[in-house]
Amino acid sequence: MVPPLHTPPGETSKELIADWNSLHRVFIRPEDENSRKTLVKYMEQILFGLHDFLNRHVGVTEEISLAQLAQGFTDTRINKEPLKRLADVIEDIINDIAPRAVNVASPYFVGHMTSAIPFFMVHLKAITAALNQNVIKLETSKVLSVLEKQVLAKIHRMIYQREEAFYDAHVQNIETSLGGFTTGGTTANITALWVARNLSLPPKNDFSGIEEDGMAAALRAHDLERMVILVSKRGHFSLKKAGGILGIGNRNVIPVDVDGDRGIDLEKLETLIHDLKKTGKTKIMAIVGIAGATETGVIDPLPRLAEICEEHKIHFHVDAAWGGPVLLSEKYAGLVRGIERADSVTIDCHKQFYMPMTAGMVYFKDPKAMDKISYHARYVNRRGSVDLGIKTLEGSREANSLILDSALKIMGSRGFGLMIDHGIETARKFAQKIESRPLFQLITRPRLNILTYRVVPLEFRRKLESATDEEERIPIDARLDEINIHIQRIQREAGKSFVSRTRLKASPRDNHNVVVLRSVIMNPYTTPDILDQILDEQEAILKDLGNF
Repeated sequence: MVPPLHTPPGETSKELIADWNSLHRVFIRPEDENSRKTLVKYMEQILFGLHDFLNRHVGVTEEISLAQLAQGFTDTRINKEPLKRLADVIEDIINDIAPRAVNVASPYFVGHMTSAIPFFMVHLKAITAALNQNVIKLETSKVLSVLEKQVLAKIHRMIYQREEAFYDAHVQNIETSLGGFTTGGTTANITALWVARNLSLPPKNDFSGIEEDGMAAALRAHDLERMVILVSKRGHFSLKKAGGILGIGNRNVIPVDVDGDRGIDLEKLETLIHDLKKTGKTKIMAIVGIAGATETGVIDPLPRLAEICEEHKIHFHVDAAWGGPVLLSEKYAGLVRGIERADSVTIDCHKQFYMPMTAGMVYFKDPKAMDKISYHARYVNRRGSVDLGIKTLEGSREANSLILDSALKIMGSRGFGLMIDHGIETARKFAQKIESRPLFQLITRPRLNILTYRVVPLEFRRKLESATDEEERIPIDARLDEINIHIQRIQREAGKSFVSRTRLKASPRDNHNVVVLRSVIMNPYTTPDILDQILDEQEAILKDLGNF
């Protein structure tokens, strides 16, 4: 039984009263010297020794069930009077919340796309929060709106590499938009496909456009029965969300099979395009290329996808939420060659730009593309204004551009590039280690810094090798699924290290998926030695499991 994490009502509330005097003190500064000392004690550690603080106060995870944890969070009443002083609240966070959070900054945490951040990001986040600028409107942000346009131009230039005159013309142009900041890759993808949908269904005769008249009227006006988006089976689930939100239906986000390299199968894609266009009743509003698939890190053949989209006049969107920052690597930028031909691109800041949660970006080749999603109101974002909120899915937004701009100045493109190089090269060494151990099978090689593998005990390996067809392999793989699920769960609950798991085909030729372990190598302090320890731990867990 986990003890309650909140002081029961009435224990301290007798001492604390909510009146104007106490509210003034709380609003302006710490209530007393004790609160100040507690705040300084911990904030000094966080601001100047972030990773030591996290390693001291936060485990990779704690061996405790969610049901047990939830027992400490069942009080649903808001206390009428103040319940605790600032010092007590901070102590509770450090002693009760932090140990039960996840230390994503640990170099042993190699299972997800959330990792360590540079210590200075906390400083930048705190300053951004303190300024509390709202970049929906110039009146609540002023210079931050101007800065955001500059940062957008910098990243647009990183992607598209247009001529100097282009950026001179658009960097502070109030009539054009090179892109926008969002809360993450999901909203960035939705924004890109929102623009693609509206471009695909322009005004026609009495039809004013889909944004005004809706999907049913749009299909009638253009003599269509449906709209579809094409993407490989490795597409992010946010694309399905986009199908639902944009009114085309998530079933019309059509997954295309993958080839032997696990990128989109171009032959099957072209066959599908041909079949969809036969009757003239289906509009392909976008093809999505992936630059760093969430599960495998795979990059689709972007140059060829660009050619296909240009040939068929289809909007080409690249989901580079993960792989976009690879453009900053002097060694590996070529891995995402072809991205510069995309009509729109998604990049996440809180992934390989190492920013705190939550920040994403979307970019457009055409500076006028975002006009298709413009919205105005008399009290905010008035017509003719320079407000950035006119062309964003979100309304109020914090000034994340300040954090990214500052980080680029502190680290430079080469600094970010070195971290990306480390991730790619360490992942490749990890793949070599996996292949050198007879108890493991590498499933997907790292194209970037993500790979998948599974534990395959020797007796199971022999059975798989002697199986004559897939039907014989299916029950063997089912037993291996159980083993890998147990290993992943036990390792996670032990709290020292963490890899995630997903389901993929062991071979692209298979028709069934298997459970695989997934590693994401982005922490600059994750070393080959640490990865050896993670594999050692998995082998020890397998030994303890005994016969399956």
